[in-house]
Amino acid sequence: MGPCLRRGAMAFFLAVLACFAGASATAQDRLPPAPYAYQQLRDPAQEAKAKALMETLRCLVCQGQSIADSDAPLAGDMRHEVRTKIAAGESPDAIRKWLVARYGNWVTYDPPLDAATALLWFGPLLFLALGGWLAFGRFRRSDGDGESEI
Repeated sequence: MGPCLRRGAMAFFLAVLACFAGASATAQDRLPPAPYAYQQLRDPAQEAKAKALMETLRCLVCQGQSIADSDAPLAGDMRHEVRTKIAAGESPDAIRKWLVARYGNWVTYDPPLDAATALLWFGPLLFLALGGWLAFGRFRRSDGDGESEI
């Protein structure tokens, strides 16, 4: 393959790459928000149920924020789903179970106690007990060493 052919192939490759880069720059990156993402339900009792549920659900994008407080597009979609299902008459527990089935236990601020989350629940106590045991053993040894020197 001669140098001219290589230069031509490289120019062709760069031209194709530039076309793809230009096409991705003009693509729409965001859909319009869902209807109930930022609008409240007309019935105040239903909106109160939806709001209470949304405050107990974690935004999957903005860690540490509930979907009620987050401005992330995914949180808006989740608010829309919650309000739509509440308006359709579903219970908050059924909606929570649906969201957990779809997104996993991470979506709730209060994950259930099961085999997968046992370390999450009992890990701090285990580490506290281990630290206490190590500290007790260390202090007991140092007290014993101090008496023998006197």
